[in-house]
Amino acid sequence: MADSEALGFEHMGLDPRLLQAVTDLGWSRPTLIQEKAIPLALEGKDLLARARTGSGKTAAYAIPMLQLLLHRKATGPVVEQAVRGLVLVPTKELARQAQCMIQQLATYCARDVRVANVSAAEDLASQRAVLMEKPDVIVGTPSRILSHLQQDSLKLRDSLELLVVDEADLLFSFGFEEELKSLLCHLPRIYQAFLMSATFNEDVQALKELVLHNPVTLKLQESQLPGPDQLQQFQVVCETEEDKFLLLYTLLKLSLIRGKSLLFVNTLERSYRLRLFLEQFSIPTCVLNGELPLRSRCHIISQFNQGFYDCVIATDAEVLGAPVKGKRRGRGPKGDKASDLEAGVARGIDFHHVSAVLNFDLPPTPEAYIHRAGRTARANTGIVLTFVLPTEQSHLGKIEELLSGENRGPILLPYQFRMEEIEGFRYRCRDAMRSVTKQAIREARLKEIKEELLHSEKLKTYFEDNPRDLQLLRHDLPLHPAVVKPHLGHVPDYLVPPALRGLVRPHKKRKKLSSSCRKAKRVKSQNPLHSFKHKGKKFRPAAKSS
Repeated sequence: MADSEALGFEHMGLDPRLLQAVTDLGWSRPTLIQEKAIPLALEGKDLLARARTGSGKTAAYAIPMLQLLLHRKATGPVVEQAVRGLVLVPTKELARQAQCMIQQLATYCARDVRVANVSAAEDLASQRAVLMEKPDVIVGTPSRILSHLQQDSLKLRDSLELLVVDEADLLFSFGFEEELKSLLCHLPRIYQAFLMSATFNEDVQALKELVLHNPVTLKLQESQLPGPDQLQQFQVVCETEEDKFLLLYTLLKLSLIRGKSLLFVNTLERSYRLRLFLEQFSIPTCVLNGELPLRSRCHIISQFNQGFYDCVIATDAEVLGAPVKGKRRGRGPKGDKASDLEAGVARGIDFHHVSAVLNFDLPPTPEAYIHRAGRTARANTGIVLTFVLPTEQSHLGKIEELLSGENRGPILLPYQFRMEEIEGFRYRCRDAMRSVTKQAIREARLKEIKEELLHSEKLKTYFEDNPRDLQLLRHDLPLHPAVVKPHLGHVPDYLVPPALRGLVRPHKKRKKLSSSCRKAKRVKSQNPLHSFKHKGKKFRPAAKSS
C-alpha cells in the first residue's frame, strides 16, 4: 500500500463502481478528512470527526457507507431488504444535499443501493409508500425520522447497521435534543456510528456519549478556515448604522466587490430592509427566507448558482442563535409559527463560486462566523468582510481569539477604506433609507407570500374548486414595498472618488447599458401602440439622448 501521506481512493479497496463515480465527479485525490476517515470507517470503527466546512465531510461518510453496504450484499448471506443506513441532519436543505451526494456516488450501483430523503415537505402519509420499499439508506431530520418510527412506517431496531449524525454541533441548537434521545430508543444496541462536525462543543460531547462506542477521534491539524492564500478576512469599523449602509452601497455599486456575494444579517426583517435599500440603486438581490417552502428556497439557491443573481441576503438568526435545551424554539401549540426551524443557510448549503461573504451584521457567536465564512473559498479564492460598530469590537475580539488559536497574529485585517472619500454618496443613501419604511418591509414580505400562494401546487386544486378566492387574491390591492427612484440607479462621474477612478469606471458600463436602452426605446417609439394624441394631433415619444 502507498504511504499514508499519499493515500488515494484507488488504495482504499473501494468497489470499482464507486471509483468510477469518484472519477466522474472529478476528484483526483481525497481531501484530508476523507483520507483519514474512510480507512478507519471501513475497519468498522466509530468516528468522531471534526473538519471545517467545505472539506468533503459528506463524502467522508458516504463512501464507506456505500462500500460496506455493497460488500455485505456481495459476500454475505441473502437477507431481506431493509434499511441499514441512517443519516441525520439538522436542516431540510442539507438532507437534500446529502441525498444528492450519496446518489451521485452510487450512480453505478443504483440498483443495489437505494437512497431516500424523508425530510421534504410532503406529509407523512405520502412518504409511507417510499418507506414500504425499504430503501438501503434514509436521510432526514431527527423530528421527521422519529415521527415515522412512532407511526411504525419505519422500523430500524432489527436492521440498522450504520448511523451518521452530520453537522452534529447544530442538532441540539435546533432543539432536536429530545427527539434525538427518543429516536435512539428505536435503534438496535449495536451499530457503527459516525459523528461529523465543524466544531467540537458541549453539545457534540453530549452526543458522543449518547451515540458512539469507543470512537476514534479525528481532530485534524488544520485551520477551521482556509489559509490567507485562499481566504482573506477583513474588518471595517463603521461609526454609525448609516455608515454601514453607505459603505455597502458604494462597494456594490462601484463594483469594488466583484463576483457572487453572500450578505449575512441577524434578523429576517433586516434582510428585507437591506434588499429594498439596494433595490433603490438598481442592485438586484434576493432574500433566502426560512418562511418560504423548501422548493422555493432551493429555487433561489439554484438561480444564484446559475448566475441569475449575484447577491443573496441570508440570515442565520433562527439557526445559530443561543441554543435552547429541551424544546423547539418558536414552536407554539399549533406548530411552527415563524420561519422553518429545519431550514438553514449558514451551514450545509452548497453555494457555488462565492467570491465574498459580507457580514453586514456581526455574527452572534464565533462559531457562526466560521460557518458563514465557510461559504466562500471552497473551490476558489474568497474574501470575508465584517462590518463592525465601535460597541461591537469586544465581541469581534472573541471571534479573533477563536480563529487565531496558537497563532497570535491578527486574523481580521483592517480594510483600508477612507469613508470621507464617499461622503458624496451619503445624501443618496439617506434618500434610499427614507423610502424603506416598516410598512414597505411588511408589504415586501406579504408580496412574496402572495406570490407563493398564487403559484403553490398544493393550492392548485383548492383554487380550481374555489375560483372566487383565486380571483380575489389576484385582484387584491397592489402591494408597493418601496418607491424606487430611477435616478438613484445611475452614478455620475463626479461622485466617484478620484482615487477610485482608475479602478472603477462606472460611466463606461452605464454607457453600454444606455446604448442598449436607446435602441430599445427607438423600437418602442416606432410601435404605433405607444403613440398618443393631443388636441387632434398624433405624437410619438422621441428617444431621449443619453
